[in-house]
Amino acid sequence: MSEHLLLAPLLQSYFRRRLTKQRNATPATVASYRDALRMLILFAAARLRRKPAALTLEDLDRDLVLAFLDELEEKRNNSVATRNARLAAIRSFFHHVAAADPASFGVAQRVLTIPIKRTHIEVTYHLTKAEVDTLIAAPDPKTPRGRRDRAFLLFLARTGARVSEATGVNANDLQLERSHPQVLLRGKGRRDRVVPISKDLARALTTLLSERGIAHHEPRPMFVGARNERLTRFGATHIVRRAAAGVVAIRPALADKPISPHIFRHSLAMKLLQSGVDLLTIQAWLGHAQVATTHRYAAADVEMMRNGLEKAGVAGDHGVRFRPNDAVLQLLNSI
Repeated sequence: MSEHLLLAPLLQSYFRRRLTKQRNATPATVASYRDALRMLILFAAARLRRKPAALTLEDLDRDLVLAFLDELEEKRNNSVATRNARLAAIRSFFHHVAAADPASFGVAQRVLTIPIKRTHIEVTYHLTKAEVDTLIAAPDPKTPRGRRDRAFLLFLARTGARVSEATGVNANDLQLERSHPQVLLRGKGRRDRVVPISKDLARALTTLLSERGIAHHEPRPMFVGARNERLTRFGATHIVRRAAAGVVAIRPALADKPISPHIFRHSLAMKLLQSGVDLLTIQAWLGHAQVATTHRYAAADVEMMRNGLEKAGVAGDHGVRFRPNDAVLQLLNSI
């Protein structure tokens, strides 16, 4: 066994040098890539009947990686998006291998030729203004939990924050005393941004801070759970679904929509778009790295498309259907 093919030194240099020092990856990225590589190594150890410490880089060849990706979809029932995320972590590691150990370039190059799998782009669901207002009004304002829930739902709806950004907000990230309140959101990939806060949200947050006895300058979590610890992703999802369960009788359409904290983000984006806000502004507001990500909201707005047809004068009722007079063309036209 040649020493340059040992896994441990390459894994160590990858996480300590490439990800942490060179790329300045966030803890979330490091954890995600670590989990993907751990799963791959455990899969290889079970398949080859060896201990993880006995594996070499050559064991992680293209065929084994493909088998691992197939197992994610077929046995673990992971989505194509999850499969691609795991592959991205594996490819990142093998890019490091190719650069750090030229003798392993051939092994790395074969793994790097594994393509990202195309995924089905699902419909972007969003809520109407009436549905958003109904969900926000669902919690009981007479209880501390109800006031917390309402403030959290308002925060999601008015800022368009990701759930991790909303639960990560501290009191000192808020600027509620100025004439135009705003909040600092810590986004993905260390992309922080400041977004405005509406008047009703500012009032709800001020009340929540006062009720919990927190000063504006304190670095304490804005939203906490039952044990007074920072609200988790699970807790945030529970708040949203509890509100939806309480009003589904009033808004039956909610039963057919994927209710989660993220749907508020989609809903705000659609509202901004329908109000005439340009895509670049929406991109900055939501913290998207590329405007192409924001563009999907324009593609999802059927009402804007319908209005575009009306403005263009395309009625669709005066067209003449092509009628082929050739036997071969008639056959093709019937397929």
